[in-house]
Amino acid sequence: MRFPLADWIDDHADCRYNLGKSGMIGTIQHPHPTLREIRRASASDLVEQLADGVGVDPRRVFLTVGATEANAWVTLFRSRARRGKVPRVRVHFPEYPPLVDVARWAGFRVSGPTVPAELAVVSLPRNPEGILWSDPELEAWTEGARSVLIDETFRPFAGAPSHARAGRPGVWVTGSFTKFYAADDVRVGYVVTPPEERTPFARFHGLVTDELAPYSVAAALRILREGPSLVARVRRRFEMNRSALARALPLPRTPCAPVHFDRVPDGDRLARRCLRASVLVCPGSLFGTRAGVRISLTRRSFPRDLAAYLRVRSREF
Repeated sequence: MRFPLADWIDDHADCRYNLGKSGMIGTIQHPHPTLREIRRASASDLVEQLADGVGVDPRRVFLTVGATEANAWVTLFRSRARRGKVPRVRVHFPEYPPLVDVARWAGFRVSGPTVPAELAVVSLPRNPEGILWSDPELEAWTEGARSVLIDETFRPFAGAPSHARAGRPGVWVTGSFTKFYAADDVRVGYVVTPPEERTPFARFHGLVTDELAPYSVAAALRILREGPSLVARVRRRFEMNRSALARALPLPRTPCAPVHFDRVPDGDRLARRCLRASVLVCPGSLFGTRAGVRISLTRRSFPRDLAAYLRVRSREF
């Protein structure tokens, strides 16, 4: 058991038409390191390369075993900022559930967009909507929040610069290798701190994290080294599937990440109807609203899977 969204996808992985998984695993294969590369794997080299790719000072980059852990440590770190008071977290639903659930476990109270908050959490590009907010949209939504946590796991799909690059006070960024590079077995994530928080977070990070496995470090370095060829393969598949989606459904905004939130009146009911037809989609309630389902654009069979979904959808609505 992991968390409800992951359990939903895993529990129904035998569906004939699978629009559940949002990563490229099963569609591409990432390169694996040699034994020599594993023996020589250097976490400091990985930090340097990640920092170079993001465009920040390496002293702001901290390794974790994945983006979920990275988000959790940042959230817990920020939860202590207002001792004696119940901190508030700002969320824009639908949202990737671990961002919200971890904040609740850390003692945050979910607040509305106009209420001052200790922390605002958001996935960019958005999961499950697949869109990337503009800088003015992000600034307007985060106004009144002391800190902002941005999960950039889907950013390689968009080819957009990291929000960490500007070095804005209070802006934390996280990422991983899982979705874009199909590297679920490479247990590497990272945190990029705001410039003013790198020293206190370094002490916290040293207390709560262990060294990463040499295989994971070596594999991440190999992936970064062969990045251009991997990027070309992923982008080619993503563009094909995004075109198929645009032909089939009216899109208010073109997704720049491999997910789309199809807004229907009762997404949970539609998701259950889909299961009876062996079609896997993710119900909206897992993202904080029943009014939609998430469909993912990562598989080679996406056009066929999408057609099966639309047949069920047409009978429902």
